[in-house]
Amino acid sequence: MKSSRRALRSVLLLASTILLAACSRVAGDSTTGGRHPWTQPETLRVATSIGLNTLNPFLSTEQVEANVQALALDPLIAVDERGRDVPILAAVVPTLENGGISRDGLTLTYHLRHNVRWQDGAPFTSRDVAFSYHAIMNPATTVATRHGYDQIARVETPDRYTAVFRLKRPFSPAVHTFFAHSDAPYFILPAHLLERYHDLNRVPFNAKPVGTGPFKIVRWLRGDRIEFVANDDYFLGKPKLRRIVVSLVPDENTIASQMRAHEIDWFYAATPRMYPQLTSIAGVEVRLVPMNANDSILLNTKRAPYDDANVRRAIGLAIDKPQLVREATFGTTVAATEDLPPFMWAFDPKAGTTVRDLPRANALLDAAGWRRGSDGVRVKNGKRFSMGLSYRTDSITDRNRGVLIASMLKDAGIETDLKGYTTSLLYGPPGTGIQADGKFDASLQTWYAGSDPDDSTQLTCDQVAPKGYNWTRYCSPAMDAAQRVALSHYDRPTRKRAYATIEELLARDTPYVYLWWPRQIEAINSDLKGFRPNGIIEDWNAYQWSI
Repeated sequence: MKSSRRALRSVLLLASTILLAACSRVAGDSTTGGRHPWTQPETLRVATSIGLNTLNPFLSTEQVEANVQALALDPLIAVDERGRDVPILAAVVPTLENGGISRDGLTLTYHLRHNVRWQDGAPFTSRDVAFSYHAIMNPATTVATRHGYDQIARVETPDRYTAVFRLKRPFSPAVHTFFAHSDAPYFILPAHLLERYHDLNRVPFNAKPVGTGPFKIVRWLRGDRIEFVANDDYFLGKPKLRRIVVSLVPDENTIASQMRAHEIDWFYAATPRMYPQLTSIAGVEVRLVPMNANDSILLNTKRAPYDDANVRRAIGLAIDKPQLVREATFGTTVAATEDLPPFMWAFDPKAGTTVRDLPRANALLDAAGWRRGSDGVRVKNGKRFSMGLSYRTDSITDRNRGVLIASMLKDAGIETDLKGYTTSLLYGPPGTGIQADGKFDASLQTWYAGSDPDDSTQLTCDQVAPKGYNWTRYCSPAMDAAQRVALSHYDRPTRKRAYATIEELLARDTPYVYLWWPRQIEAINSDLKGFRPNGIIEDWNAYQWSI
């Protein structure tokens, strides 16, 4: 988020064979054929409990925002449900083989589709690509992250349908980062509407964007709903759905009741706590979709005692991850060792652990000078070890796992103070976000990543907030060195070795305690056809959906 994306960001797939094995379950259905009587033909009704701050992708910090934006806006490159690259505004995916990526790795050439129009009728051209890059790099705009884009020296537009990215140095995740399904999915924005502004922080576009996408935003009634209608001139084909309504409902139990009453067709971003209820509803299909994502405890490494790696490691060792998976997620997730899940090619099975080791946790805390007081809570220099743990109040799963984690940490002599915030506040941008502004000791996070294993936006020194998503404020020369190797080589064996080092450093330094790898819980009306979520942007092919 990046329950956010990123929040929130974040969020998420790569290995096609694993994704094809995504689980599904459909509750008993008494219909004998045709649509259910509750289905509204050609209208998709969606509900989410997560609040939105903006519809401008460059300012977003929540994954739900990216999915809503994707209905109206387009990337250059997307990925399908099997992790394969799909050209959208680009006519072809740049590769070394087709010459789209130069042999020295310093030039990417995008050949753009012809006859694409913005929803107001203006033509889409390479000018829009160049503008979008410059808008991200505009220091006056408070973009969520410039990661990767800061490796671009310039964008050239030799003609209306060619955009050439000249890089300062090789950047291996480039194709999966630049206006693609990354951990910060940025879409192309219209130059003719936005280039007159000094910055994009507070422009009307942020509430009602005009895109090239399959659906047009009619209105955003904040705190209530966002309404879309079909863009019949969409360049990939006329959408089959005529209308989409995204309802903003702050309580998941209410959404589950709406699903049971068949008042909605898709429960977006349901948390695991909802899973048992959703699988019992007739006519509802529930899928568990693997993704490159993780749930973790962020530790603020600039606050004592969390500036001590041994203390951070002790917190991790005191957590029983398999118990959390069973009791907080009903088995919908997988206990995590580190951030990258096993289906990712960069996964390192040697790094991290899912095993609770309370004796070792106690020994580390003792060695750090934290001694148990008479009530069992540890004390050092007269100060009790009381850890503030921030969580999302609009997530039942967050509330429940917070209580479980507090109980586990109590066994290690750590007192926990649960601090609840809405998703939009916890994952908000710099200036308003609890995590972005470092106003926490520890915080529960769901992070959605992209189709590449690149995790540097959370881990390198130059991404420390407010410059990026490194909300733990972790800064390590060894980590930066390993990330440089991973990001500067295009060959997979070299990158894989670099990610093994990265994962080992994460296990050693523990800026995050990785709890589990989530799977997207997609609860949909079984009448919805063509729904092929990719684990990053679920509605990447929404123009093909029908109901």
